[in-house]
Amino acid sequence: MSGLVGVGLLTTAGAAVADETPQNEAGAAATLGGLKTYGTAVVHDGDMDEQVPAGLFEMSVDNGGTLQTYCIDIHNPVQKDARYHETPWSATSLSGNKNAGKIRWILRNSYPQVNDLAALAAEAGAKGLTEQDAAVGTQVAIWRFSDGADVDAVDPRAEKLADYLEKHARNLAEPAASLSLVPSAVSGHPGERIGPVRVHTNADSVTVRPPADATASGVKIVDRAGKEVTSAADGSRVYFEVPQSAQDGSAELTVQASTTVPVGRAFASETRSQTQILAGSSESTVSATATANWGDTGAIPALSAEKNCAEGGLDITADNQGDEPFTFTLMGVSHTIAAGKRETVTVPLLEDQAYDFTIKGPAGYEKHFKGVLDCRTESSMGDLTVQTLNEPSPATVGGMAAGDTDLAETGASNATPIIAGTAIALVVIGGAVLLLLRGKQPTPTRD
Repeated sequence: MSGLVGVGLLTTAGAAVADETPQNEAGAAATLGGLKTYGTAVVHDGDMDEQVPAGLFEMSVDNGGTLQTYCIDIHNPVQKDARYHETPWSATSLSGNKNAGKIRWILRNSYPQVNDLAALAAEAGAKGLTEQDAAVGTQVAIWRFSDGADVDAVDPRAEKLADYLEKHARNLAEPAASLSLVPSAVSGHPGERIGPVRVHTNADSVTVRPPADATASGVKIVDRAGKEVTSAADGSRVYFEVPQSAQDGSAELTVQASTTVPVGRAFASETRSQTQILAGSSESTVSATATANWGDTGAIPALSAEKNCAEGGLDITADNQGDEPFTFTLMGVSHTIAAGKRETVTVPLLEDQAYDFTIKGPAGYEKHFKGVLDCRTESSMGDLTVQTLNEPSPATVGGMAAGDTDLAETGASNATPIIAGTAIALVVIGGAVLLLLRGKQPTPTRD
């Protein structure tokens, strides 16, 4: 199912305002509501067995819609009301997981995608399967592939379902994002079309609305031929058309759609909270942003970022379409992007650590990157004790009653690991300003 996509534009002339939006702002953004349909599982860790709640979470999508998700991060805690964003597998603990595609198969072939419980029970040999049993069995099977966990469902019917799903699962490809703009940052000169930015979406059609200040700013969104865009589709290329008379500045393109998010999309939190994977979606509002930065002379940077779990860091991509090198310093290391080049620099980060970078460029240009690197299912502290849910009791665990505000947690611990000593020297927590300098002579890049 899909709907129309709207595009708006925010422009700033002269000094650019810092972009406070987290990277990977593409697709659905939602707030975690808690476990809604769940039961009990047992995690085996050496000689210790611990009971944990296991089942289906619910999220509320910004501007409308509801998501159902399972956890793929058993050793991390859940943060109540945590904010989540649709995220590629490469930016989560699924990166490098050879069984990631099997998780998607489970999601497509179990509850709630398969809501005929009698048929599901017949397939699994689990007569009398309830919604709670189905949610527990599905979560247990997912944990076996996402975390390599030694975990069983307490209820025999749920355990039979988990075993069935584990045995029959096969690898499926990662689903595409519900909506994205690629690249998310471009740069150029006044008097030219800056881009292209390609639209990727599962919406059937898109609608492009002109910016509210189009008359005053003169900046338009156009196609390759320079015709102002009023409609587009998946794969369309759009450009920022900036008047020749425009002062150095920037513009932000926001694309919004009403669509169904594909099952199997990962969701990562802005804070340290369990990574989730999508099991079901209502018609939901999704969005994506892209920025353009322009200037007459000198370095003209455009910056974007994406988590890179394979390398254990944050990839910062700089597009410099100016006529001078763009030199900047990240954590004491200088990097130079030559005029007319686009390059990516990986900033190494520690697992579970928050980062907060404000990067500055010429003419007041700023870009703000904030988040948490959560790439591993095991804690940085090593083995963790699995949290036992005491309320409600595992013996009476069931669906949450309407209005129940308690969040039952899956996972291991509600204590965030503290990494001291040299770790603090490697990751800047709470805010760091990384000054970018525009110079005529490039500074040698250090790997």
